[in-house]
Amino acid sequence: MNPFAELKDLVMSLEDDFEKFFTKNNAAAGTRVRKGMQQLKTMAQTHRTNVQNMKNAAAGGSGADAGAAKAAPAKKAAPAAKKAAPAKKK
Repeated sequence: MNPFAELKDLVMSLEDDFEKFFTKNNAAAGTRVRKGMQQLKTMAQTHRTNVQNMKNAAAGGSGADAGAAKAAPAKKAAPAAKKAAPAKKK
């Protein structure tokens, strides 16, 4: 199945539960909404990873080699923190 169609079907399957929870204050529907939203999050992350892998593979070479060759430069270490001023005596 098309990844977009999967996402769309999942969102549409939650429509009734959203309505029941937000208009009728049905707590069980809220539980189903939260479960569906977690599935949506997981599915979205999977598709996002797949898109990135396909993009890297299309950029040249295998996915693993392309990712290593185009790795971001290492960040410089943050400067050392300054010492706190000594406390004043009363």
